[in-house]
Amino acid sequence: MIGRMRERVVAACDGASKGNPGPAGWAWVVADEAETPARWEAGPLGRATNNVAELTALERLLTAVAPDVPLEIRMDSQYAMKAVTTWLPGWKRNGWKTSAGKPVANQELVVRIDELLDGRTVDFRYVPAHQVDGDRLNDFADRAASQAATVQEPAGSDQGSPEPPPSPDTPKTSRPAKAKSPRRSGGSASASRTIKAKFPGRCLCGRSYAAGADIAKNDQGWGHPECRTAGA
Repeated sequence: MIGRMRERVVAACDGASKGNPGPAGWAWVVADEAETPARWEAGPLGRATNNVAELTALERLLTAVAPDVPLEIRMDSQYAMKAVTTWLPGWKRNGWKTSAGKPVANQELVVRIDELLDGRTVDFRYVPAHQVDGDRLNDFADRAASQAATVQEPAGSDQGSPEPPPSPDTPKTSRPAKAKSPRRSGGSASASRTIKAKFPGRCLCGRSYAAGADIAKNDQGWGHPECRTAGA
């Protein structure tokens, strides 16, 4: 367990599911005084939803940090954050039922997180995901969770694991694109080939695409066919 390193610890946590539900993973990262990733851990969940992965990441972070250490937790999941800060008091009053009278989803995880939050000082901070020059702690947790979901193996600083690889969902910083003329016949087949997306994703233009949608290879990954030259 991470003990008192200083007055306040800044951390981030994230979950990932490749298919939602699909192969899933969780991760947390704790920063040093310069808000640089210092300690981290990630693990697989088998097949699970994104919401389960997000809540698990928060539960593992709270378990790893001593309860007397004030925490700032950065997250990109509005669901997980609202579940434990906004909706939870009402759920408890209603006997773990939603306002519609239905059982609270992922109740076991939410109850565990509620127990871990009891008596401790935690400030939650929402940060957008997959942004160029975005929050580096959230980006690190996102990459670690994505890798854990993909390879279904644990990793972390205590294991001597290398830093997780870049996320394919985060666009890279690049110079503004020059306008290009539409391709005419004679262009390479690979440049114009489209396929059906196996999983939902996000194009480098910032818009998402659904599973089964037509996508094409861009310079920075897969995305909308009309965006395939945008990153050149």
